[in-house]
This record gives sequence, structure tokens and C-alpha cells, in this order.
Amino acid sequence: MAKPKPSPTPAGVRRPSNRGRLPSGQPNPIDVHVGGRVRLRRTLMGLSQEKLGEAIGLTFQQVQKYERGANRIGASRLFDLSRVLDVPVSFFYDDMAEGTKDNSPVAVRRGSAGLAEEPAVFERDPLTRRETLELVRAYYSIVDPQVRRRVYELAKALAAVGEVKK
Repeated sequence: MAKPKPSPTPAGVRRPSNRGRLPSGQPNPIDVHVGGRVRLRRTLMGLSQEKLGEAIGLTFQQVQKYERGANRIGASRLFDLSRVLDVPVSFFYDDMAEGTKDNSPVAVRRGSAGLAEEPAVFERDPLTRRETLELVRAYYSIVDPQVRRRVYELAKALAAVGEVKK
């Protein structure tokens, strides 16, 4: 009988798997971006996490983890998501900030990632906030184009008033 090969780590001690995470343990910014794009498209389509999960054979909890970037999305799952959400796979990578691109798992492993910018990567993009997505969906549900245009003009006027007061 052959002797077992010696383990590179002491017995009973597992080498931690970072699974693409940053050294701080935070999810990789690229995974967070892709998950945010899933959430954006799902919300714009009016799908719940539960309905999206059913469509791709997952629980809503798994969809939540994907959307937060806590779980990485594999290529085949991303393909399924693109079909269900009716977007090309490239949609999930669109509008990615340069600082986010610099945090690929290879760059993180090599220590060449833009880790000094890490906190800024996790600031909430207003375009991915639920309030923004619901506002956009409500806006486009206004059937009358003239009313929709007046709501748009009202929003612009209110924003201009806010700018003057600053």
C-alpha cells in the first residue's frame, strides 16, 4: 500500500480559498458589478428574485447572493441569465469602471490590483438603487407620451431647483 502524500499544510488545517475575493474578504468588485447588472435588468423587467430563480433553477436566496456578488456567477449560469433576462452576455460587463476592471482575480492574486481604491468600488451606484429602478419602471409605465414628457420636465425642473440651493 502506498504512503499518503504529505500535505502542504498541517493536518486538519485547510488552506483558505479566497474564491476570487479581495484580501479583505470582500467580494471581488467585478462580481459585485455583474451582480448589480443582473439586479438592474431583473428589476427593469419587473421580475422578483423568486421568479428569476424559478426560471433558471435556483432559489431566491441564491439569486440574492449573485446580485450582491457574494457568490460568483459561472459562465453557463451567466448564459442562462442572459437568455432569461433577454440581454447579451456582454450586458453584464457594460459600464464597468476602470478601477473595477483593475481588480480581476488574477490582478488581486498578483498583488497588482488597485486595492487602494477598494472602498470606492463598493459605494452604491445610484443607477442600481431600488428607488431609481422603480422610478424608471413607473416612468415607462405612463402610457400617454405627453404626460410622460411632462413628468420628465418636472423632474428636471425640481433637480435644477435643488442645484441652485446648494
